[in-house]
Amino acid sequence: MVILDYGSGNLRSAERAVARAGADVEVTADPHAAIEADGLVVPGVGAYSACMAGLVEVKGHRIIGKRLAGGRPVLGICVGMQILFSRGVEHGEETEGTGEWPGVVDRLNADVLPHMGWNTVRAPADSQLFAGLDPDERFYFVHSYAARKWELDGLAGQEPKVTWANHGEDFVAAVENGPLWATQFHPEKSGDAGARLLRNWLATL
Repeated sequence: MVILDYGSGNLRSAERAVARAGADVEVTADPHAAIEADGLVVPGVGAYSACMAGLVEVKGHRIIGKRLAGGRPVLGICVGMQILFSRGVEHGEETEGTGEWPGVVDRLNADVLPHMGWNTVRAPADSQLFAGLDPDERFYFVHSYAARKWELDGLAGQEPKVTWANHGEDFVAAVENGPLWATQFHPEKSGDAGARLLRNWLATL
């Protein structure tokens, strides 16, 4: 299991959480290790543009693309989820994302930002990521930007499973799309619920 090291400040907490969930974890930017690992976690905190710049610097966008082309699992967390969309808009600056999913990440329409703290989510009944978790379970969010629409339908029988949350308006809280899964919240900061979610992902590897 590899945590992709591309300059994000959230590496060590993600590393500890995935290790506690039962995986052998390596934090590295080495392309070979990242491509060949059973699972790849792409964490992220801070600005969309800074995360994309760091990702491109270590060729992380190519690593993600190669893994997905081979059906190898990737889990994006927070901004590590946001950069999977086509583009992000922050403070009037538009940044191209990895384009794994169509759509834009932009500012939430909410009276209070950032959205910081615990919130419930609405997961599909057949979600593997949230299997065994109570619908009233809460997860820890810290963000002002999100994907507010989901624009990828998928093929019949292979439709992405999209989980929603609300802060001022609905936004995408998690996605399960073939080998590419992601969460807007921080499972590594979400206590027992986050640990269960990470174990659910690891069980699919």
